[in-house]
Amino acid sequence: MATKVLVPRLGEGVDEVTITKWLKKEGDSVKELEPLLEVNTDKVDTEIPAPASGVILKIEMQEGQPAKVGQLLALIGAAGESVISNQSSVTSAPAPSAPAPSAPAPKADAAPSPVSRPPSHDLGFISPVVAKIAAERGIDLSQVAGTGLNGRITKNDVLNFVETREKRVESRPPTPGAAQHATSVVTPAQGDTLIKHTLIRKQIADHMVMSKSVSPHVLTVMEADMSRVVRHRAANKAAFERDGVNLTFTAYFMTAIVAGLKAFPAVNASWTDEGLLLHKSINIGMATSLGEEGLIVPVIKGADSLSLLGVARTINDLATRARARKLQPDEVKGGTFTLTNHGISGSLFAMPIINQPQCGILGIGAMQKRAVVVPAVGGTGDDAIAIRPMIYLSFVFDHRILDGASADWFLVKVKETLENWA
Repeated sequence: MATKVLVPRLGEGVDEVTITKWLKKEGDSVKELEPLLEVNTDKVDTEIPAPASGVILKIEMQEGQPAKVGQLLALIGAAGESVISNQSSVTSAPAPSAPAPSAPAPKADAAPSPVSRPPSHDLGFISPVVAKIAAERGIDLSQVAGTGLNGRITKNDVLNFVETREKRVESRPPTPGAAQHATSVVTPAQGDTLIKHTLIRKQIADHMVMSKSVSPHVLTVMEADMSRVVRHRAANKAAFERDGVNLTFTAYFMTAIVAGLKAFPAVNASWTDEGLLLHKSINIGMATSLGEEGLIVPVIKGADSLSLLGVARTINDLATRARARKLQPDEVKGGTFTLTNHGISGSLFAMPIINQPQCGILGIGAMQKRAVVVPAVGGTGDDAIAIRPMIYLSFVFDHRILDGASADWFLVKVKETLENWA
């Protein structure tokens, strides 16, 4: 009896993976718990081990294909064992090639009419991106016809539905294909080289486009004097190193963000059609560069419960494992706010894109020594000009949640926390 290799649940909220690489091929021998294939979810690569020893009789899902939790990936059995069935899933869903005899046409089950579509719990897998867009736009997914694999609703299906609905409201006749994302048509010239998009790059692109289409982005910028932070770090860096922790400036930024989020809970929130969802936990994501491959955002869970030492230790651990591709799927989920330290590459300020469904993202520019005016103590005497280590704080926020004043209040709190570090 052949053993089924199924897509395991890799973490809370992880319902679908993408097969990135098979480590074995049909006919190869494999030992129990030996790595069999690699899958990707939310830019995290994970190995799936073989559930039994034997020979790979059949590979059901190919590289690059999406697969749901519980879906059949491969069959492992004894050498020479015949494979009777070629089911792609262990669920009860019928194969597309075998429609019910009573159906007048095979397409009837794959693309039912909006009226006859089953309720949402029977829609099959709905990706987080699709669910978010639907929630933000107030869309009943039972009215959306899916064009993806096995009738799955894709992002373009939802965007197409939104576009058509808006055109109807405006009493304009719908334009075929108008809902598709506008893409540049580029004709390669002689000598040009096409570099295929990686899975991570595609995921980043989809998420960025979705974010800009969902929420109105607004940028506010302030500068902060890092003199006290610099002195504190210089005085404590050696002690942290004795504990095996590298005290980076990122730990101070994280701690200052926590102070801002505590003072203004609306920033630690997400927009819903019913109201503003205030998050109890403060989970801060930190954008981590993977070089030319893109970036990933591991999340510091419960950042408000950590000391500066705890924050620094967690940052070291997550960053190291992120670059080594050793993160778990749960470690890139659940963020309520995001920090991006783009100043590492020398950038002074930027306008980062919000990591949906969060309210905002804070960008940290490169630290530079600049001449600044230092007010006289107590307001008496003459002001002075001094050389101070300065940074720009670029806060991008969702204008549906925050107005300019409330966004600035948060940023002022972050600024004051850094400038008054004791």
